[in-house]
Amino acid sequence: MRSAGPDDQAIVSLGIFRGLVSIGGDNALAIELEGPEAEEKGRVRLVPISALLAVDILEAAKAEEEKRSEPSQTPGYFR
Repeated sequence: MRSAGPDDQAIVSLGIFRGLVSIGGDNALAIELEGPEAEEKGRVRLVPISALLAVDILEAAKAEEEKRSEPSQTPGYFR
């Protein structure tokens, strides 16, 4: 992901998307960093949506709930 940084330079963040966060009415993407620098690994960076320049999706993964192949035992909320 590239986002706006200081002095008209882009900040590059490489990692796993962890969700959308709302702070004070502003929305941001939560990215768990996986960069080559050891001190960044495992940190969560919040990038405001208004600062996004580009997002490259390298691999799309399904959520654990979507990977289940067997149907649930109950068809709905009521029996």
